[in-house]
Amino acid sequence: TESDEPTLNDAYDRIGDEPPNYEETSFSEHRAVRPSVVSGNRAVRPSLQELHDVFQKVSVWCPPHLYNPLYTHPPLHTTCLYVCLNILGGVMLFIRLSWVFGQGRRGLGIVVIALSCVVTTVTGLSMSAICTNGVVRGGGAYYLISRSLGPEFGGSIGLIFAFANAVAVAMYVVGFAETVVDLLKENNAIMIDELNDIRIIGCISVVLLLGISVAGMEWEAKAQIGLLIILLVAIVNVFVGTGIPASTDKKSKGFFNYDAKIFMENLPPDFRDGETFFSVFAIFFPAATGILAGANISGDLKDPQDALPKGTLLAILITGVTYLGVALCVSATVVRDATGNINDTIATGMDMFCNGTNTAACEQGWNFSSCEVSSCKFGSMNNFQVMTMVSGFGPLITAGTFSATLSSALASLVSAPKVFQALCKDNIYTALKFFAKGHGKNNEPIRGYVLTFIIAVAFIIIADLNVIAPIISNFFLASYALINFSCFHASYAKSPGWRPAYRYYNMWLSLFGAVLCCGVMFVINWWAALLTYAIEIFLYVYVTVKKPNVNWGSSTQAVTFVSAVNNALSLTGVEDHVKNFRPQCMVLTGAPKNRPALLDLAHCFTKNYGLCLTCEVFVGPRTETLTDVNAEMEKNQMWLNKKKRKAFYAAVACDSFRQGTENLMQASGLGRLKPNILMMGFKKDWRTADTAGVQSYVGVLHDAFDFEYGTVVLRMNQGLDISHIIKAQEEMEREAQEQKDLEKEELAEENKGKSIFRKSRNLSTQGLTSRASVTTPQSPQVVVVNERLVSTSTQFQRKQGKGTIDVWWMFDDGGLTLLLPYILTTRKKFKDCKMRIFIAGQPGRVEQDRHEMKSLLEKFRIKYADIHVIDDITQNPNSNSWKMFEDMIEPFRLHEGSKSTTLAEALRKDNPWKISDAELDTFEEKTNLQVRLNELLQENSRAANLIIVSMPIARLGSVSDHLYMAWLDILTKNLPPTMLIRGNHKSVLTFYS
Repeated sequence: TESDEPTLNDAYDRIGDEPPNYEETSFSEHRAVRPSVVSGNRAVRPSLQELHDVFQKVSVWCPPHLYNPLYTHPPLHTTCLYVCLNILGGVMLFIRLSWVFGQGRRGLGIVVIALSCVVTTVTGLSMSAICTNGVVRGGGAYYLISRSLGPEFGGSIGLIFAFANAVAVAMYVVGFAETVVDLLKENNAIMIDELNDIRIIGCISVVLLLGISVAGMEWEAKAQIGLLIILLVAIVNVFVGTGIPASTDKKSKGFFNYDAKIFMENLPPDFRDGETFFSVFAIFFPAATGILAGANISGDLKDPQDALPKGTLLAILITGVTYLGVALCVSATVVRDATGNINDTIATGMDMFCNGTNTAACEQGWNFSSCEVSSCKFGSMNNFQVMTMVSGFGPLITAGTFSATLSSALASLVSAPKVFQALCKDNIYTALKFFAKGHGKNNEPIRGYVLTFIIAVAFIIIADLNVIAPIISNFFLASYALINFSCFHASYAKSPGWRPAYRYYNMWLSLFGAVLCCGVMFVINWWAALLTYAIEIFLYVYVTVKKPNVNWGSSTQAVTFVSAVNNALSLTGVEDHVKNFRPQCMVLTGAPKNRPALLDLAHCFTKNYGLCLTCEVFVGPRTETLTDVNAEMEKNQMWLNKKKRKAFYAAVACDSFRQGTENLMQASGLGRLKPNILMMGFKKDWRTADTAGVQSYVGVLHDAFDFEYGTVVLRMNQGLDISHIIKAQEEMEREAQEQKDLEKEELAEENKGKSIFRKSRNLSTQGLTSRASVTTPQSPQVVVVNERLVSTSTQFQRKQGKGTIDVWWMFDDGGLTLLLPYILTTRKKFKDCKMRIFIAGQPGRVEQDRHEMKSLLEKFRIKYADIHVIDDITQNPNSNSWKMFEDMIEPFRLHEGSKSTTLAEALRKDNPWKISDAELDTFEEKTNLQVRLNELLQENSRAANLIIVSMPIARLGSVSDHLYMAWLDILTKNLPPTMLIRGNHKSVLTFYS
């Protein structure tokens, strides 16, 4: 659009079926591509700077439904049917439901179904909220949890959820095999024995299902539709069968049509074979799983925000009513115990007193009293036979059982590899990357299918449905608990990004659901619950330690942010106390990688316990530097994270270095989280630098003193800045990459028969060598110097050998000069270094001064190796040292004393920054002290690993900048790594408890 602000209406074509192809703007090639809010859309959004700075023709993204009114998807009932199929299509309806009501009788059987519905309904509400808060992709529970709570929770539950689906395949197949074996048993066609027949039939079945799954989703979908029709017909058949008058054979087996007395007799619980309410619940609960099936097809729905909540909750209602209806019909028509003997009738006219557990059957004219001695278990029938007896047409129950078990097994066999593939694609577990690869046009996870097949076969060998079902119950309950907790956590975080379209949820209800799931896990099987949690915690810790490079905008990040803000605010209500003082450093590194030694020492001070800001000042016109500031922010912070430096990067754009640093010192920090120490490198080139540069550098030190910052200046003989080396390395890497790309092109040409690869490769290599020699013409001496500089600059990244940290504490600055080296000795890299203390003393009081210092350090609880008292510090320096200092300041002196008064005044007016003779006379004593201190440092600390010296302060407006730089230079000249430290004269040490 030809306007200052682009509009949506003019940015799309309403006729086409695809998003419009936007033209590249004139600035597109010079900036990073900013994708639209929906991933996959290739529209480029202009940056704010581009819109603000220049008038451009730009195009913006608009939602797909705006430009494509024909955008259609399957309606609501798709979700409902798909979820119903996954819930009803299990082994419980025809194989275990009658057993559940037979164990718990009608009353507790209803509670079992009701509790399952409560768990799934609350989870469905939470899932609906999460699903409608954005686009849901493949991965089911893993995707929901990982994108809500982050990779740590998602990665741990993803493996468990995928494994649960794989085991579910075994459960459904074993249920199918049990039914087939029952039919074989009725026809005396057992192959080996019942247990091994289940294993054989189960393994054959899972192989056939694997073939359908590998064939593709089209075959799986067709198979599911056919199986669903058979299942629905079988369910209707059960309701019809309960109304058909019972034959004598059915009555002998306990079926008497609807009878109120039978209904009431089945009310109280009567657990047998060591079963309990929760063991029965554990076996039934897998029937209630499958509520996440709708979330997996959200991308195919016209309006997922409407279809997912309604479809899932409607499916839970339908399946719950179906389970309850079938169970109540059975409990109202079938007595618990029957002999199955048609001769167990009560003779007409026989006076029979009916009582006990078989009263209803007795009043119907049947004597099942022998079952009170030994349980007959529905006339020695299994649960599948009970359902066949109740139905109107038995073969339909067989067909329904087959379709139910096979459809669920097929659905689990497809979903487990899909979930596992989604997990592996995210590369949370690098060792599992092998299973991320897909095959074919639909990206089928063939490798995942094979792994699921192996797991399923391993559990099919167990061949006991009652053993497999509780395992799945624990894993699914763990998944549901985290889905509920995800909804609660996202609501609790109150992030503006949490805007679910589904409003009918409650964060506390979700928390209740999470607690309920966890509680049910323990009452079902406490040791299995503990094992599940142990596995989950192990995986969580593993992912946390590995720190995968993903950012999904999780609620964990939102809560962390809220906690950080609240903690920062709470700190502002508490006054600072000396016992809680900790170094919080502002480090003038420029780009963090340019001065590694400075950053490494600062990191040793702050580690994980204090604030560390690495700061860069971009000097120049604002229009030129702002682009650099914005570009470097994320790049440098990512570099710090990659190098595991617990630090923040901050940058400003200013007209001068001093102004930028002043802005940083005044504005950096948040409440109590504010820097209190300024760290910078020594300006080694002060003698050759321009006057403005020296004034700016010294001005920064003055500002630090004015703002009451502790100040640290680090000097290393080789220097600190390695930016030129990094730049050369990056250039070489770029050229190497160009060379590699060139060779690839030449290889491609060779394959086409257009060139000879080997010859061209040799030529290109020579070309690279010649280019490198032109761009980086370094002599051997320069290379050696660079290597030495790199080695020196990274020395604090290595463990320091045995040696000393020499602390020359010349002034009482509040204790910072003592505290910082003490902190260093507590770090692993410096643990072999002993701290030696050097103090100024008076002649004749050496032992007394040493004793006083020893007493002070013991009260401060600071460990040291030795205390040295220097009693000759006030002596004049030797002539060589003084000559060195005079040569150092000679270019910056006025020498006005040897000139006429008029000429001297003119010189002072023209060069106010130069060192006057009067100034030298005024500060002669202090100058002598710096020169003398260097002599003593050379004499006593030449072999130290690190030297700490109290920094002299220059009186503002009294000491010229070059004289002050000369003091710092002569004090630290020709020494090991030296830190000049000056506290802000506020106590950082105390000996009070």
